[in-house]
Amino acid sequence: MSASLHGAEAVTEVNPFIGTAGHGHVYPGATVPFGMVQLSPDTRTDTWDGCSGYHYSDTHVLGFSHNHLSGTGIGDLGNVLLMPTTGTLHLNPGTDSEAGYRTSFSHDQEEARPGYYRVYLPEYKVNVELTATTRAGMHCYTFPQSDEGHVILDLVHGLANQPVESVLSIENDREISGYRKSKGWGGEKVYYYVIEFSRPFDATSGIQRDGTEVGVKEAKGKELRAHFDFKTKDGEKILARVGLSTVSVEGAKRNLRAEMPEWDFKAVVSAAQAQWEKALGAVKIQTSDKNVRQTFYTALYHTQLAPTILSDVDGKFRGPDRNVHEAKGFDYYTEFSLWDTFRAEHPLLTLVQPQRVNDFVRTMLAHFTIYGKQALPVWTEGGLENWCMIGNHSIPVIVDAYLKGFRDWDASEALDDMVATTATDRANQDSYRTLGYIAPGKKVQSVSKVLEYAYDDACISRFARVLGKKAIAEIHAKRAGSWQNVFDPATSLMRGKTADGKWVTPFLPTKLDKLYYTEANAWQYTFFVPHDVAGLSKAMGGDDKFTAHLNELFDSKEKIPNSLNDVTGLIGQYSHGNEPCHNVAYLYNYAGQPWKTQERTHHIAATLYNNTPEGLCGNDDCGQMSAWYVFTAMGFYPVDPVSGVYVIGSPLVDKVTLDLDGKHYKGVHFTVTAKNHLPANIYIQSAELNGKPMSRSWIRHDEISAGGELVLTMGPNPNENWGRKQADRPGAPADP
Repeated sequence: MSASLHGAEAVTEVNPFIGTAGHGHVYPGATVPFGMVQLSPDTRTDTWDGCSGYHYSDTHVLGFSHNHLSGTGIGDLGNVLLMPTTGTLHLNPGTDSEAGYRTSFSHDQEEARPGYYRVYLPEYKVNVELTATTRAGMHCYTFPQSDEGHVILDLVHGLANQPVESVLSIENDREISGYRKSKGWGGEKVYYYVIEFSRPFDATSGIQRDGTEVGVKEAKGKELRAHFDFKTKDGEKILARVGLSTVSVEGAKRNLRAEMPEWDFKAVVSAAQAQWEKALGAVKIQTSDKNVRQTFYTALYHTQLAPTILSDVDGKFRGPDRNVHEAKGFDYYTEFSLWDTFRAEHPLLTLVQPQRVNDFVRTMLAHFTIYGKQALPVWTEGGLENWCMIGNHSIPVIVDAYLKGFRDWDASEALDDMVATTATDRANQDSYRTLGYIAPGKKVQSVSKVLEYAYDDACISRFARVLGKKAIAEIHAKRAGSWQNVFDPATSLMRGKTADGKWVTPFLPTKLDKLYYTEANAWQYTFFVPHDVAGLSKAMGGDDKFTAHLNELFDSKEKIPNSLNDVTGLIGQYSHGNEPCHNVAYLYNYAGQPWKTQERTHHIAATLYNNTPEGLCGNDDCGQMSAWYVFTAMGFYPVDPVSGVYVIGSPLVDKVTLDLDGKHYKGVHFTVTAKNHLPANIYIQSAELNGKPMSRSWIRHDEISAGGELVLTMGPNPNENWGRKQADRPGAPADP
């Protein structure tokens, strides 16, 4: 297939099982772009590789719950689990040695595509089909003939969380409602639900509280389960539709009635697919390589699973203060994995989902106001701040949005929030501000924090300058240079300092040490100075020493003496399975050797991504791992996201066309054509932009948004002259 794919064809190329094995931590179930509901099978409730509730290596399914995290390193959610069964009734999930409602399944009787999931349960002879809207899920169970058909509702079940309190009310012979409050990642969360069946269940339905059946229609307790019984004909379909809300049962009902008023399962599947056709159709690629095609569109799919909408159809949501608020005129989002996604996923969404960008920012500003703790979001999950990871990376997302023209919010308020966020003493910011570095301490991750804070300060400085706030710009520009305080010229590595300013000894650059680094070692964090790559190169001794140091990172034969789950996808000391390294392969362009970037990025893409369940080398982290691949396949990458500059790499496809949203951008299409593209032709020989020769190894956002065509002529050998001159390198003062 060499022709460009339209949206419907792109949907057929998505393989939701990519990343469900290994350490990808994604789920294969049904959802729509950025949906509140992710209706997916759960095959385990804990373990690090069970963060999404599903792992491809598992052989039993526990049931089907309604919200899941995508690619995270910590598990949560898994609320409101339903499980259809036949025969002897069990209300506990069971274990290998104890009978329960869980059952075996096989992958050859399982399928998934965007907005749809199916699996056959051979022990019950029930076929399960799932689909979803933004705030509701629909189940279609095809039963055999049975006098003992059941649908189990388990409110004890959760993913890496424990029930605190639940309510289950049987409102009539086909409707159930209530809530589940649980304690997990980030604290206590509550999800309200309503469940409706397509036909009345039998009078033998009942509720179990704390392991004992109770003869009531409404129950409250810590551990609630229920069964709804059906006598079924062979091939009879029983549907269940489920609405969720963080606000109230009435909110869940409003969501369900607004989005799923009918019982037409196929129509809901078609509507979900149509949403995905539109979302995936924003990028059209040409390639005859099936592996690349499926890997690309699955990656693009993964980048649009999060953030997720939290607000109900009436705008109400439960905020970080655990109170109910209303988003007026915008959708309020959660699942902001910002330490990861500010790097490439949010810049990608400005191109492929521009209609959501203002709402992302408005959410962040609302969070600051509601939370009342002088903090923009760090990592919000289920509407709550969990403080996971480091930095203040709402800042680059907001600044990037503003500089790209997304301004449907108060910029002065945003700047005030940024300044206030960085003025707190949280997470060693006081030490960073006063000393310019952070003294080590237990799990302080001092060096990484300095580098991440410095980048945030660079973003604030740029933003303040554009807004005419010169004094603020200068303060934060000075702080942005703090990376120099942890750069050791003797080793050309980022290194920890003691409270009195001396280098910490002993120093083992390969060690994954939480005193100084966040899920990384000195090698993996040294190159994170995206706002001043030229300054870092100069500090290392210039272009030759800078590139030699990059080569040493990738080519190192040294072993890492310890291990962390997150440090995967190793190439030498480079770890692609974790985000701090994601900019590194593109840095050769800054030293005038873009052909080495072309070589490295091709190698990473070819060896660490594929269209199998193990096709991700590390946690997808709400789409960041996938965003790296999407940009790389297109042939450019945002090393410094807020700069408005993309560094050119080497396309993985023959041609890619971005369909630009006319409401936000002047252009209609932007195309990258890889002329003479063959598997061996990974090196750029020459380039043209809109028919004119182009010698620089970078392109501006406004050149993309204006529409046009970038033609890269490819060949099997490096052209060491293209992009070599100082003026042709990214990072030059003339970039913007």
